Amino acid sequence: MLREFKTFIAVARGGTFTGAGRQLGLTQSAVSAQIRRLEAWLGAELFDRGAKSAELNAQGRELLPQAEALVAMAEGMVGQAADPPGTGRLSGLLRVGAIASAQQDLLARALAQFRDEYPGVRVRVVPGVSLNLLGQVDAGEIELAVMIRPSFALPAELLWQPLTREPMVLAAPRNAPRVAWRQLLADQPFIRYDRSSFGGRLVDGFLKKQRIAVHEAVELDEIDAIAALVRQGLGVALMPRTRQLDTRGLRLIELDEPGLHREIGIVARRPLERAPLAAALARCLADAGDIRASA
Repeated sequence: MLREFKTFIAVARGGTFTGAGRQLGLTQSAVSAQIRRLEAWLGAELFDRGAKSAELNAQGRELLPQAEALVAMAEGMVGQAADPPGTGRLSGLLRVGAIASAQQDLLARALAQFRDEYPGVRVRVVPGVSLNLLGQVDAGEIELAVMIRPSFALPAELLWQPLTREPMVLAAPRNAPRVAWRQLLADQPFIRYDRSSFGGRLVDGFLKKQRIAVHEAVELDEIDAIAALVRQGLGVALMPRTRQLDTRGLRLIELDEPGLHREIGIVARRPLERAPLAAALARCLADAGDIRASA
């Protein structure tokens, strides 16, 4: 609960959830969520909430000095562990979220470099879909996430660093009719990339733009599972051509739509330099990716 105690102190000092969010690099909703978790854990409310302010109640005023002492002690311990005498190396725990396809390739290659450079750091990989991972970064539950770029603008507190772009292709079984991709989409059962995912929204937008009506058979989010269904002859699918995709039994057809791709990158809180473990892994991820740009 250390993160929640830090947020409690920031709200107590600043008097508003919005001001605490600006100080910590969190949105107001993320600050509110952390305070609710802390109050639930303690079994007591800490603030008298007004329309524009959050003032400590009696319980909050009593706990504030204890919280400050707890955070100061913990930060002192982290400071000593982060640079052990005579090593000059980082240590500690890094929590990183990643979509499944990034775990299998991009993150795996980056972690190999990261572990070689920082063997004292423990890494916890949190799986999830992009939308959930974005919320976890915003709430401070993980330090960074490797995910699909959302179609909407990120909050000012968060940064986006692109890593790689994966073109969207039409995947068909090897024995599918040798016809144009538009006809395959119109005639064959369609395995849909989950519309609730950022990648699935790309597919949905493409179909609407092309005015193609498909015959939906199955809808799911996992790329390898989509490929497996296509391989079994259940239909065709619009999906990203990832580096690790098993193409056996598949025919991948390029689409005449420039710029139709899934961008994979890093989401983290600003400024990234305030989290040295996350910044170090971000550098390794950039080395593993093929886009040499930063947010």
